[in-house]
Amino acid sequence: MNDTYIFPCVFTYKESGGIGIYFPDLDGCTSYGDDEQTAYRNAREALSLHLYAMEKDGDNIPEPSGVKDITVTDNKRAVLVEVFMPAFRAKQNNKFVKKTLTIPQWLNIEAERAGVNFSQVLQSTLKEHLGIA
Repeated sequence: MNDTYIFPCVFTYKESGGIGIYFPDLDGCTSYGDDEQTAYRNAREALSLHLYAMEKDGDNIPEPSGVKDITVTDNKRAVLVEVFMPAFRAKQNNKFVKKTLTIPQWLNIEAERAGVNFSQVLQSTLKEHLGIA
């Protein structure tokens, strides 16, 4: 298992709008996006999920082709997609880690009075801060 994988991906620009996504080296690894940013984000997610499943199943992960070796037509573009697996694996395993934190007493009183779920707020805020969906 590698920590980082980089695979070529083909974006197919549809006449009706949107972008089809597939990875030539990984059968069945496909996705879709309404625009390039969404397509790239979805390509990273599809690649992470596909490789994670292959790792779990003990499948042999192929060597990626070079982007120069990918032949495309006018409505297609080859791009490289990189994924960092340790964080993705940890998210999939979804193990919880206990953290201790310190906040001002007055804030604790107000939060408890409001029935705040500290763990949920911390998780949401960390995800927002890190730009994680």
